Amino acid sequence: MKKFTTLSGIAAPMPMINIDTDMIIPKQFLKTIKRSGLGVNLFDEMRYDDDRNEIADFVLNKPQYRDAQILVAGDNFGCGSSREHAPWAIADFGITCVIAPSYADIFYNNCFKNGILPIVLPQEQVDILMLDAERGANARMEIDLEAQTITSSDGEVFSFDIDPFKKHCLMNGLDDIGLTLEKAASIDAFESQAEQSRPWV
Repeated sequence: MKKFTTLSGIAAPMPMINIDTDMIIPKQFLKTIKRSGLGVNLFDEMRYDDDRNEIADFVLNKPQYRDAQILVAGDNFGCGSSREHAPWAIADFGITCVIAPSYADIFYNNCFKNGILPIVLPQEQVDILMLDAERGANARMEIDLEAQTITSSDGEVFSFDIDPFKKHCLMNGLDDIGLTLEKAASIDAFESQAEQSRPWV
């Protein structure tokens, strides 16, 4: 998993509340077990019409937001079913940070396992950043995970809280497999000792 330290990017405004995982990645795209290739179907039912033509007024179809790396969203983002394909689709599109007042717990935890930083801020601060994001491609936000700050395009700084262990994992690019591999030497030593003490196993 790629390390997350700092990010300077375009933020796309999505002020809807209760954006659920079926809106993020509809159920018909859940057949794959690959983490790649789902970005094209992110928010599929809002991005395309029945003939698979792009809906021009959807935020991620607008030219200024096609390369967005940050999403500023409404309350209760990622609610609904606990599909890990939702953060897969977000990451594959190129978004590595979501800012919202609250998240569904399972989605929130899945973000960290897939290299996405989900930031929780009070509604009034999200509203300020939402207005900043609405300025388009000229308004870039700066995310500093080490300092735990967001800097708006106007230079206004917002601090956010994050669990120290989750912060450590993101900054070091550690998913569950990576965390296990950090203990590889201890695991090998245990297996070697177990083999010697119980050769019949």
